[in-house]
Parts: sequence; structure tokens; C-alpha cells
Amino acid sequence: MPDCSSCVSRSLARLPALCPGSCGAAIQLDACFIKYDNASFLGVQDKTLIFKKCGPSPSYGDGNTNNGHVDVEEGIMGMGSSNYKDDVLDGLAGSGGAFRVGGSGDVQGVAQCTGDLGFQECHDCIAEAIRRLRSDCGDAAYGDVFLGKCYARYSVGGAHGYSKAHGMFSGIKPDLIYLTFDY
Repeated sequence: MPDCSSCVSRSLARLPALCPGSCGAAIQLDACFIKYDNASFLGVQDKTLIFKKCGPSPSYGDGNTNNGHVDVEEGIMGMGSSNYKDDVLDGLAGSGGAFRVGGSGDVQGVAQCTGDLGFQECHDCIAEAIRRLRSDCGDAAYGDVFLGKCYARYSVGGAHGYSKAHGMFSGIKPDLIYLTFDY
């Protein structure tokens, strides 16, 4: 996949400046996730919160901002959006496999695990990411939760501009998330 390959190349090129002298790091770019460490992490469950982003809470009206909330037109955030969001998140939680995608009404969702987790570990990680989306993002127009070994996200009415890239952590809008581990 060209997007993944070029993303990995860009990540590797940035490592010396971002993580000088570190024996471990995790780097998140728009279309890929890279992690290295001198401690073994392959096949090890990790539900540590790495990154969370929730969009504005929708209200209904003319598209103006008031009281810290973004008003959106009824056609974009219809009254059933909350139910659709719950349906999508339920579908992602109940699906199998390391890559899960779903949609209902005006809501789209995706969840994915790193490829080194077994079925149950992947399922547990995605369930935790979805639990955090529900509790932390509430009725927000979009939400992203990235844990150590998985992520889950949703978008209502295209409120979140996902990229066309596919795969682990693709389409997240922060340019870079990185952690370093100094031992």
C-alpha cells in the first residue's frame, strides 16, 4: 500500500530529530503507526490511552457558534444521529477481526487493532476504546480514541475530515503523536 509505505518512510526519517538517544518510541502520523522499544511488546495487550480527540457537541440551528457549541443544520445532525452512533459503535464492538468498519444513517465508524494481537485481546482492546468514546465524547460530532494497541473512531455527517488512507491509525488529523521511552 503506497500510503502506508511512504508514511513509514517519513516516520523513519523523523525519528533522529524527534527521539534522539531514545531506546524506544511510538510515532503516529496521518497514515501509519510505528513503535520500537528494547522491551518486548509484540502480542502484549496495551489499553493505555495514547490520544483522544472529541469534536464539538452538536446543537441544532443555523450553523453559528454559541456558548462553546457548534450549531449544525438539522439535515447534517438529524435527531436520530445519536441512535445511529450507538448502532455503529455497537456494530464495531460486536464485529470480529482486526479491522472493523460500519455505518448507519449519517454516522460512520472504524476500529482496528495492531496485527500482533490475538482475537480476544483485539476484541477487548476495541471494546475499551469504544467504551472511552461513549464516556468521554458523549454526543460529540466525532470522536477518536487511540489506545496502545488499537483505536476506534466515529464521525457524524462527515464532521471529521478523514483521509482516504486505510489501515492502522489512518486519517487522524494530528500531524504527529510521539512518545519516547528513556531507560
